[in-house]
Amino acid sequence: MSTRHVLLGLLATDPGHGYDLKRRHDDRFPQGRPLAYGQVYTTLQRLVRDGLAEVDGTEADGGPERTSYRATAEGERELADWLGQVAPPAPFVTNEIFAKVVVAILTTSADPEAYLRDQRAAHKARMRELTAVKASPGADLATVLSADYALHHLDADLRWMNTTAGRLTALTQEITR
Repeated sequence: MSTRHVLLGLLATDPGHGYDLKRRHDDRFPQGRPLAYGQVYTTLQRLVRDGLAEVDGTEADGGPERTSYRATAEGERELADWLGQVAPPAPFVTNEIFAKVVVAILTTSADPEAYLRDQRAAHKARMRELTAVKASPGADLATVLSADYALHHLDADLRWMNTTAGRLTALTQEITR
């Protein structure tokens, strides 16, 4: 995910200061990794440096001074270009689960069947958590969308793990030849 473009999108929607942008990000991407404050401020500095955002004003409001930012016209053009680009499907399998199963099959000291069983149990537990999050009375659209996205990825992982579990005997025999 491009933090630069996500923050630029938040600024194009409504100007804000670093703390506000972090909160808005975490609200809009509830199942994603929360942004660190340092990452927000570093990204804001780069956006300003590159002419994609500018200072909109400062406010003290009884506390520390907060600098508010907004997207520039150039920033809005870059955001539109980014939004218009189709994200290419991942060209390689880089999933840790895949790597662990392959290594478990290759080594005689590991039990790939047990690993798959335990990993499937962990996936199913996470799927139950996400389903509960979606069903909670206060679930907003961002929460439901992100939970659905995660659930579909977990489901794909589960289907792959089930297929692989069914092939373990053949895979192990192929490796030991």
